[in-house]
Order: sequence, then structure tokens, then C-alpha cells
Amino acid sequence: MTQKAAYTISGEARPARWLVTCDHARNTVPDWVNGGDLGISAEDMARHIAYDVGALGLSEALAERLDAPMIATDFSRLVIDPNRGEDDPTLVMKLYDGTIIPANRHADTAEVERRLDRLHRPYHDAYERLAARRDDTVICAIHSYTPQLRGRAPRPWQVAILHAPADPRLALEVIAALEAEGDLCVGDNQPYLGHLEGDSIDRHALSKGRPNVLIEVRNDLIATEAGQREWAERLAPILTRVLDESGL
Repeated sequence: MTQKAAYTISGEARPARWLVTCDHARNTVPDWVNGGDLGISAEDMARHIAYDVGALGLSEALAERLDAPMIATDFSRLVIDPNRGEDDPTLVMKLYDGTIIPANRHADTAEVERRLDRLHRPYHDAYERLAARRDDTVICAIHSYTPQLRGRAPRPWQVAILHAPADPRLALEVIAALEAEGDLCVGDNQPYLGHLEGDSIDRHALSKGRPNVLIEVRNDLIATEAGQREWAERLAPILTRVLDESGL
């Protein structure tokens, strides 16, 4: 494993076409950001607002089964969100799912630029280097979502596949394959829409013509190592088969 200040890479020499990515892997706050404390409780730092619970373990297990490299962030999405473009207004969140983020309330342009330079940009530079290692790379982005936002209805989907209008080819086939399993409630661009201008898939897949799929798993299903292994074992053969049959 290669570890830098902004990211980790596992299995860099693995030969598969797949590149597995985990944008919201950890809830780490660097010590140079407000002394390593965003001013919210430990309970909030353990919630989905700070990172995608279970996504890192699932990404690692899935990458192993696909014989693919995996890149993951090493900083909390609350410090700066790597799955947002640099000009996105939600790049540094001040309020998220009912929690005010004190360390971000007065983050000025200079502070945001510092976080971009030390975290966001190095991650994306490494991401693109891995994606460019072969000319037929396929990107599989792994995320997770909370079963219920505060004050909102429960989310029924166990797994969701997000996609952009510019290239839904692989994603639609994965949705069909998951629905064919017969025991899953599968979200099609639920609980989120599958595209934001400047997000990671837009930047590294859509703009480069790379086939891609973004998989969201409800985080109560992958909160444990056993759950992460179970979902990796379920997803890997589906992804392999769908890619093989797609002709992409």
C-alpha cells in the first residue's frame, strides 16, 4: 500500500482494467486544519456526514476480487469534499444534515485554497495517474449512504447505481443485473442524482470517455467487515460479467 498525506493506494500493480475509487473513505482531520478538530462531536464525526461508512472496506475487498488497484482519500469530506468541483458551493460544508461545522463557518478563500492544494488536488492528480495507466480503464466508484436523513423518510434501497446522461451504458446494465438477483431494492439514480459538474466521475471518466459505474450501498449493510466482504463477493462477479458482455 502506498500512503500519502491526502490518499492511499492499494494494489497499484494489479493488472485489471478496473480502477476502484473511494472518495469519502475516512473521517480524518489533518492537524493543520483547526488543530485536527472541526468542532463537532465524536458522534457526528462517526456519522455519514464525515465519511462514507463502510465504503473503504468494501472498496478494498472489491478491488482484491477484481484484481484492480484502489485509491482512497485520507481526509474527511467535511474538511474538503473531493467529489466536488473546485468551484462547487458545497466544496467546504458549513451545515450538513442538521450539524453546523464550526471550523468551516469562517473558512475564507485562502483557507479553502490551502485545503485544495494539500488534499483535494493531490488526490485527483494521483487518481488521474492511476486511471491513465492503461487506455481502457473502467472506473468503479464506491460510496455509501445513511438509511435515513434527519427528519426524512427511511430509504428503502439496499444498493443504488448512479449515472450521468452522458454515459449510462455500464450503469444501466449493472442495475439490470442487480434487479435480476430478485432480493434487492435497487436505486436508479436514487437517493441521489448521478452527476454533478466537476465531480470525480465527471472529471476522470466522462470527460475522458472512460466507462464507469458509481455504486452506493446503504451503510448499515456494510458497517462491519463481514458485510463488506459479503457485498464485495456479490458485486465482483456482476461487474466482471457486465463488463465482459458490454463490449466496452
